[in-house]
Amino acid sequence: MQFNEKTLKQLVEELSLTQDIKITDIPDIDLYMEQLTSFMDNSLSNQKRDEQDKILTKTMINNYTKAGLVMSPVKKKYNKRHIILLILVYYLKNILSINDIKSLFEPVLNNIETPEDDLISLEDIYSTFLEVKNIELASFDERLIEKATMIKEKTQTIDKDGKDTAELFLIVIMLIAQANAHKKLAEKIIDKYFAKT
Repeated sequence: MQFNEKTLKQLVEELSLTQDIKITDIPDIDLYMEQLTSFMDNSLSNQKRDEQDKILTKTMINNYTKAGLVMSPVKKKYNKRHIILLILVYYLKNILSINDIKSLFEPVLNNIETPEDDLISLEDIYSTFLEVKNIELASFDERLIEKATMIKEKTQTIDKDGKDTAELFLIVIMLIAQANAHKKLAEKIIDKYFAKT
């Protein structure tokens, strides 16, 4: 495979990072566990790395409920508020521990069981999350191309056969370094401003 700027842009497009579950996509009717897991699996299927991956299982939902990240179902049914929380937890757990997510949610959502004491409504949190995510992604490929260009300059002396592999390796290392820096900063903010002392 010939690696170039076009290939990199194509890889970014294949990520489907801008395909979101909008608030209007979330059912207004309450769902039973099986309906909920099917909805999440279908709606977030673009997030799967592998076809066999599960977005959300019954065990995960039960564990999140026990941990206090999600309120208990009402008569074995899950409403829009449950679904929004589960989507947020899905994204956050890729980076943060369950304890960090709980520390982050607690001062904002207060009593998870009731929306009346929320500092910010769940719908506003979710809408803002999607907006910020899409703003961030709008310039993601441009910043990536800039860094890839710098990496290409660093690999000019490598023979033609190994050049693409070297460039891809360095791009992966750069992405990991960037993700690690973001993760560490998020954890630092949680530790300093959200964790109970």
